[in-house]
Amino acid sequence: MNLYYLIQEPKIKHDKNPLLLLLHGYGSNEEDLFSFASELPNDSYVISVRAPYDLQPYGHAWYAIHFDADENKFSDNVQAKQSVELIAGFIEEVVKQYPIDAKNVTLIGFSQGAILSYATALTYPEKVSKVVALSGYFNQEIMPEVIDTNAISHLKFFVSHGSVDQVIPADWARKAKPALENLGLEVEYNEYPVGHGVAPQNFFDFKNWLQR
Repeated sequence: MNLYYLIQEPKIKHDKNPLLLLLHGYGSNEEDLFSFASELPNDSYVISVRAPYDLQPYGHAWYAIHFDADENKFSDNVQAKQSVELIAGFIEEVVKQYPIDAKNVTLIGFSQGAILSYATALTYPEKVSKVVALSGYFNQEIMPEVIDTNAISHLKFFVSHGSVDQVIPADWARKAKPALENLGLEVEYNEYPVGHGVAPQNFFDFKNWLQR
């Protein structure tokens, strides 16, 4: 496997099971989102992946975030695109290794993981069916230059954000819905009165959305 991961096997096994792939945020690790794996639908493989870049003194990132002299932060989009390739390759590997339904792969990403979930789904729509984007934003600069609207037409998105998020402003997150709807896609967007985190109601809502 090209990335380190934790796995929870489904309690109810079919010939092919859905996959819920968890992608953590900047400075975190694979254990973060995996902490709620037991609460997720029990017919699914739940796999939580560790991002490839080590940070000091601890934690991991999908791509670097740099600050300029005025403390404006900007993303390393080259690294971000490389991580999209890594995630797509990882999906291919786990689908071969486990009895996973390749047509039922959901990306659940938080922050940087959400930003990359958008990009992975739109770059490799044949590998993804649904996206849960928590506390992230739609980074146009890492999307494919040309998007085939027929190839992506099956994708569904659940997008949520904290209305008082101090890391990624809610204004940034809100742009995802019109951007996706302009591509003809189905999007559910919700905000919760929290900062950069997942409120209990948010968790409940996206779990319900997955089960629908």
